[in-house]
Amino acid sequence: MTFWLFLFLIFSSVVIGIPKPDEKDKKDRTLEKDLSEKEHYGHEGHNPEYDHEAFLGEDAKTFDQLTPEESQRRLALIVEKIDKDHDGFVTQEELKDWIRYTQRRYIVDDVERQWKTHNPEAKEKISWEEYKKMLYGFMDDMDTNELDKGDEGISYKQMMTRDRRRWSVADLDKDDALNKEEFTAFLHPEETGHMRDIVVVETMEDIDKDKDGKLSLEEYIGDMFRGSEGESEPEWVQNEKEQFSTYRDKDGDGFMDQEEVKNWVIPPDFDHAEAEARHLIYESDSDADQKLTKDEILAKYDLFVGSQATDFGEALARHDEF
Repeated sequence: MTFWLFLFLIFSSVVIGIPKPDEKDKKDRTLEKDLSEKEHYGHEGHNPEYDHEAFLGEDAKTFDQLTPEESQRRLALIVEKIDKDHDGFVTQEELKDWIRYTQRRYIVDDVERQWKTHNPEAKEKISWEEYKKMLYGFMDDMDTNELDKGDEGISYKQMMTRDRRRWSVADLDKDDALNKEEFTAFLHPEETGHMRDIVVVETMEDIDKDKDGKLSLEEYIGDMFRGSEGESEPEWVQNEKEQFSTYRDKDGDGFMDQEEVKNWVIPPDFDHAEAEARHLIYESDSDADQKLTKDEILAKYDLFVGSQATDFGEALARHDEF
């Protein structure tokens, strides 16, 4: 892989999701993710680890052993951040916003890093020509055969064409330059409402190997699993085949058309953050006023952060967050 292709894959890849550990070979394109890979309710009842990951986001992965007193102290700092209007109460809306923020923090960090890389002069906007020159300028020195090379069968020319199309959709005011908000939509279209159709189009282009405008079962499974010759299929592959015939292929014609693909990668709305915020308030709201005081949250600190809490030492040093 060339250096420039490596940069492209970092700068322009659509972040769809991280496969579960027991399904490490599976590529999951569904955009509406749950807040944790843990089950919220299992055979033994409520699983607090789900709430920890929902509330803390990626920070939950770096939990350190802490005393209950230290967990409560650091949780108190978070509560002050969640209470945006500083009225002493955390509402369901404020809690929902916090959960969404923790889930999107990696995107915020990624956009900030790439904005600085592509916009060293800190201008209000980045033009397409500037972006193209930085990311695809190397193509000026390549011959036709080299331009047709790329990663996973996608040529450099195709990469640039896809980026150009996505750029145009992200460019709401149609001035061929992106401000930071538009640039965020360009880098992470899966997180922006008006960009989601382009995610469906790109998904079709990736999986529809015979370019007939629809996805067969073989193409659907082939995108998620490429077993070696003689290798038996994992159980989840059989489950996905059943999902295809039972739920994905709604009209039963043996294929998924673009609308069916959209229903797959962008399933009907379910607000995981709102459901989790509602659950946390229900479990912690001792006076049943539908909002939480800091004392109510700290009294249930084990629900939010447990006897372990994320390593807030590093996070607390980031003044933009705490």
